[in-house]
Amino acid sequence: MTPHFDVDAVVLDIEGTTSATGFVVDVLYPYSRSRFAALLTERAGDPEVARAVAQVRELTGEADADAAQVEKTLNAWLDEDRKATPLKTLQGVIWSEGFARGDLVSHFYEDVVPALRAWHSAGLRLYVYSSGSVAAQRAWFSSTPEGDLLPLVSGLYDTENAGPKQEPESYRRIASATGVEPGRLLFLSDRPGELDAARAAGWRTVGIRRPGEPYYEQGVGDHAQAGTFDEINVSRSTT
Repeated sequence: MTPHFDVDAVVLDIEGTTSATGFVVDVLYPYSRSRFAALLTERAGDPEVARAVAQVRELTGEADADAAQVEKTLNAWLDEDRKATPLKTLQGVIWSEGFARGDLVSHFYEDVVPALRAWHSAGLRLYVYSSGSVAAQRAWFSSTPEGDLLPLVSGLYDTENAGPKQEPESYRRIASATGVEPGRLLFLSDRPGELDAARAAGWRTVGIRRPGEPYYEQGVGDHAQAGTFDEINVSRSTT
């Protein structure tokens, strides 16, 4: 059992924490890969798409890259599982539409949703911090087998509005944005580098270790750990 955490808010990672990485890699990644070309050609004028394409060109140093070259870069980043912001932005656009159409339904481990509902009912605020874009997070939480979970969530953070997940400054930025004292924030993630960064910013941390997930064997260092959300003892004092 993890120690008891008296906090005001819980911040959730998604892949490997609330949801299976395998679902993202095996279902969502191929879905986006099959739709990059159409998005880049048919929607090049959309501000969000145009901004992401400009970011791809900037990151690759290829100022004149055409749609085919940009698509090639996106697919290469996908193969590397690179957390590049423009890749996440364009995936978010595609996934949002896929969820809205009913092509996609998100995945949550069975222990997660009951815990989120219980924590929310107990007065804890819930936030999400994922490398997936805010648009993708919004679609993920609104299109679940359990219905729309967005009403449980007070805010969404990604690498664009908060910063890289392994840098303490990103967690300071989130604490400031939420108005919650760092020591009253609990971060749940399966990645030790993220947990270290959160702790360096003064947050409380629990490493989630689920068999079959990429970081399971590596472990979570000296952070408190849990195999499921119902092992996490969290509440908010009212004094």
